[in-house]
Parts: sequence; structure tokens; C-alpha cells
Amino acid sequence: MFKALFSKLKESLISVLPVTVIVLIISFTPLVDLEPTETIAFAVSAVMLILGIGLFNLGADLAMTPMGGHVGSGLTKSKKVMVLIAVCFVMGLLITIAEPDLSVLANQVKDIMPGEGEVSKWILIITVGLGVGIFLVIAILKIIFRKDLSALLMFFYMMLFAVCAMLAESGKFKLLPLSFDSGGVTTGPITVPFIMALGVGISSTIGGKNSTENSFGLIALCSIGPIIAVMMLSMTTSGSLDTYDTSIYDIAESLGGNFGPLLLKKLGDVALALGLVVAFFFILQFTVLKLPKQKLIQIGIGIAYTFLGLVIFLVAVEVGFMPVGFKIGKQIAEKSEALLVVFGFVLGMVVVLAEPAVHVLNKQVEDVTGGGVKKIEMLIALSVAVGISIGLTLIRMIFKFSILYYLIPGYLISLGLSFFVPKIYTAIAFDSGGVASGPLTSSFILPLAIGACTTLWGEGEIYSFAYGVVAMVAMTPLITIQILGFKAVMSSKVRAKITMKRILAADDEQIIYFK
Repeated sequence: MFKALFSKLKESLISVLPVTVIVLIISFTPLVDLEPTETIAFAVSAVMLILGIGLFNLGADLAMTPMGGHVGSGLTKSKKVMVLIAVCFVMGLLITIAEPDLSVLANQVKDIMPGEGEVSKWILIITVGLGVGIFLVIAILKIIFRKDLSALLMFFYMMLFAVCAMLAESGKFKLLPLSFDSGGVTTGPITVPFIMALGVGISSTIGGKNSTENSFGLIALCSIGPIIAVMMLSMTTSGSLDTYDTSIYDIAESLGGNFGPLLLKKLGDVALALGLVVAFFFILQFTVLKLPKQKLIQIGIGIAYTFLGLVIFLVAVEVGFMPVGFKIGKQIAEKSEALLVVFGFVLGMVVVLAEPAVHVLNKQVEDVTGGGVKKIEMLIALSVAVGISIGLTLIRMIFKFSILYYLIPGYLISLGLSFFVPKIYTAIAFDSGGVASGPLTSSFILPLAIGACTTLWGEGEIYSFAYGVVAMVAMTPLITIQILGFKAVMSSKVRAKITMKRILAADDEQIIYFK
């Protein structure tokens, strides 16, 4: 256990360290003027974040992934399709409620949601959870009835852009970037391992020649549900879209007398979110699954790690990373717009290089392609692409144009490529959109964009032009992985053609005949 924990802490250190070093370096330059208190708070928060992500990832391996696998295989073996669908809907809802990235996002936009205070935050979280639950059911039905993923993606993205048109008519067009961001943050470190394990459990139990291919695609579909759900919810927003509460980025307030209450609040939030998941799982355990005692002990230990890691992660984000990210974005935008874009590009490259899930994805693609796409090739391509996506987002903010100018061509290219590459590439590509937009995107890159927008255009334009950065990062792998897949397929065909030409052009005298 200690060896596994050390490994996870090492991964999270690699994840957080590059961003931390860059921030500490620029804090000693004229570009950014951080108070000593802020610098110390950021450094302490970085250590907490390393510990929190490490504990959380270990907990996900010990609890969330096995829970998903057991639920998928156990309910499929029971051959009760309606029970499987009902359970998957509820688990999709509950797992999303426990997602830390979503909690970070919801806390930043709760002022414009229906209701007041914490109620507003929970309305957004539950709405997103319902979107995930519905589309998880659709994904499960895709596996059971072996439907084509590309056709489903094409249909639902066309539906999504139709809802965009409705949103424009309603006058809530400012919340379009937020809607797309919600799809990126939903598929985070709790949701991804659980849902992927659920898909593997169901597809391996059902079997068939395409069982490996069928196990992918669940995350792809589950990313669409929250976008549509938040678009619908945005039509009922009650707060003003022309103001934005930036007091949540006040580091002095977090470090003052509010630190204790903040810690207690996060303990309560995480206990409630994880408690719902655990309670429902144990109901399934006593009614359907009936796992051995040893497995339950392992899952129990994993849940404890997950709980502790989540609390530390959320406190560290709110105390150090969000406020410092906001202030850096604000101050760099004051100095130079061009420098802001360059800084965003560099941060994008570093963030995706540091994301542990990206390294898992790279290995997965290399294995699936039989070495056709190398790990290093994939890592470089993703790093550059995510850097470009954040740079493009900041350019959009500077010149003030709609995010649809990026998203519509991007998704059309992604969906178009799906007809030219093997289906396994499409499934992996759309699944991995949530992998690239990890915890650092919502907790540091997004506040940085909000700070920059505050300087450039004021608080009234934050919803229109600061949000959307998570959506852009999530869209990057859809194109990158499929292009690499297309390249691997074409290279294979070219090699086969060259080999055939050599065989046909060979001198007959060089052929050895055996008698």
C-alpha cells in the first residue's frame, strides 16, 4: 500500500511541480507583483495539492475503478436490463455530484444560478449530474445493442448545436462558454475511472468481437449530457450576467478567519457527495453484487483515501491556486496582451505534460495501435495542441468573438475524421477530451483567464469571454488523436504498398526453390 501511495505522490508531484515552478519564477520578475503572504500560501497550497491529488488518485484506483467494474459486470450477468439502466442512471448522477472539478466550477458561478447561496451551487451540480446520468444510460444501451459510436456522436452534437440556437434566441448566449466548460470538468478524476471501468465490465461480460472497442465511448457520450443540461438551466438563470463576484479570489479572506470554516465546509460537502455514492453501492452489494469481504475492505480503504484527498485538494485550490491564478492573469494582461497569449501557450503545454491521466492515455493508444502511434509522438502532439488551444482562447478574449467560431469547425473536423479512421481511434479520442482538462485547468487556468478578462473588459464580459477555456482544452484530443490515427493508418498502407512493389519487382533468379 505504501509503495502504491508513494507512486501516486510521485505522479502528483510531477503534475503540480511545473506550474508551481513557473509561478514562483515569475513572482520574482516585474511581470507579477505577489505579496509574500500570497507566495507562501501558493507554495503551501502546492504541497497540499500534491498530497491531495496523490491520495485521491490512489483512492480512485482502490475504490472507484473496482466499483465501476463490479457494478458493470455484476448487473450485466443478472440479465436484468431495466435494473442495469436504472442503476447506471443513479450512479452517473451520484458520481458526478462527487466530482471535484465540477465543485470548483460550480463555486465560481453559483451567483447566477437559480436559488440562493449554496442552493444555487447544488442546483448546477445536480443538473449536470442528471445530464451525465441520462447519457450514461444511452452509452450503456449503445454497448448492449452494439450501435455505432460515430453515428450517435454525430446525432447528439447536431442536437447540441440546435440547442445553441435556442440559447441564442433566449438572450442567455453569454452562458454558452460555461455550458461547454461543464462538459469538460464533469469527466474528471472520479468520473473517468468509474465510467470507463463500468464500460469494460459490461462489454467484457456481453463479449463479441468488438468488446474492446465497445468499452470505449462512454466518456464521449457522458460529456455531451452536461453541456445540453447547463444550456437548458441557463435559460432560467436569476442573477445578473453583467456582474461577477471576484471576492472568491481574495487570498487574504481565505487565509484569515475563514480558513477553519472553509475546511469544515469542505469536509461536509465531500462527506455528503461521497456518502451518497457509497450508500448506493452498498445497497447494490447486499442486493445484487455480494462481493467477498476482502474486496469490500479494499474499497473501504480506497474511499477513505478518496475522501481525505478530495478535502485537501479542494481546500488547496480555494486557498492558493485560484486566487494566485486570478491575480497573475490580471497583472499580465495589464502589461501586454501578446505576453498573455504566450504565457497561456506555455502553461497549456506544461499542464497537459504534467497530467498523470495523459500518460496513461498515451500508453493506451500505443498499445491499441500496436506501436503505430508512439507515446512520445502523442505526448508532444497533445502538449502543443493544448498550448495552442489556450492561446486561441486568450486571443478570442482579446478580440471578443464567439467561442462557436472555434467549437463548430473543431467538432465538424472531429466528426468528419471519424469516418476516415478506425472506430477505436474515434472512441479513444472522444473519451480522452476529459483527460486533458484535468484539475489544474479548472483550478488555475480558468481563474487566470477570468483575471485577464477582468483587466481587459471588466467583470461584465467574464461569462462571455473568460469561460470556454476548459471546453477548448477538452476539444484538443478529439482532433489530435484522430489525426495521429489517420497518419498511422496511412503509414501502414504506404508500407504495405512499398513491400508489395518490392516483392513484385524482385528478380526471379534470387528466389530459392526447395525440392
